[in-house]
Amino acid sequence: MANGQAWVPQQGQGAVTLAYQRISNTGHRLDTGVDLTGDSVNMAAYLGIDYATTNRLSFSVGLPYVWGKYLDKEGPPGLPFLSWDKCNCWQSGPQDIGLTARYNLILARNGSFALTPSVFGLIPSNKYEFRGESVQGRRLWETGFAVDAGQRLDVINPNLSVLGHYSYAIVQRVLAIPNNRSNFSLEGRYQLFGGRFTMRGFTMWQRTHGGLRIPQDLIGADDETKRQHDRLLRDNSYHAGGGFAYSFPKVDVFGSYIAYVSGSNTHSGGALTLGVSWPFEFHRR
Repeated sequence: MANGQAWVPQQGQGAVTLAYQRISNTGHRLDTGVDLTGDSVNMAAYLGIDYATTNRLSFSVGLPYVWGKYLDKEGPPGLPFLSWDKCNCWQSGPQDIGLTARYNLILARNGSFALTPSVFGLIPSNKYEFRGESVQGRRLWETGFAVDAGQRLDVINPNLSVLGHYSYAIVQRVLAIPNNRSNFSLEGRYQLFGGRFTMRGFTMWQRTHGGLRIPQDLIGADDETKRQHDRLLRDNSYHAGGGFAYSFPKVDVFGSYIAYVSGSNTHSGGALTLGVSWPFEFHRR
């Protein structure tokens, strides 16, 4: 639900996070630029934990439980109208287990700059259905690497900072079709009330290296390619949004909204995220 962070917690510090996300899909943006109707909604409850074993190394694990519902009365043109979409009813279940290890490679003495590479993986938690609009996800294994950089802009205002994120995911191949993915984001943050309140603005890009273009790659395609198309789309997209976070003495609350700006072979729409995080300390003897 969120990108990694450039600054790693101190040794023995961690957090348990519980978040809710609602994604309203308002249509399908084809490779040709045409926007087809096909409304659906996805919701997720996410539970994750992050813990730093040293002042530079941290590990995190998380799992979302996902609900999906297709809202239209007609199915996608040229493709089967699956029963779990046709009924306009909720489908639900646990999705993919996410694992991440982050290592703070560079940290300025005053903490104003940090550079943190990481490795990550996604493991499907069960053999859920991947076809259609109301399913939990793509049910594909992933592994990859990322790098996060953060700079506090003390020369302008010590409450202002910028962050950058890049990740490359190596995705399980299906039908020998490459489907790896790059994600890049830029974020600005401004802190108020002694750092307790943070305002965020961000942009996010996704580029899929391969995948199927819709509709041209499905014209004349065999039945198996059509059956697998939902997990093999050449999903290229650009999103923008904003958010906030507030730190109380024993709990942090946060929220964000991100909206579709442009893209191809992807969904248009927006996503609302709300959550709470409980910091903790655990020091091994």
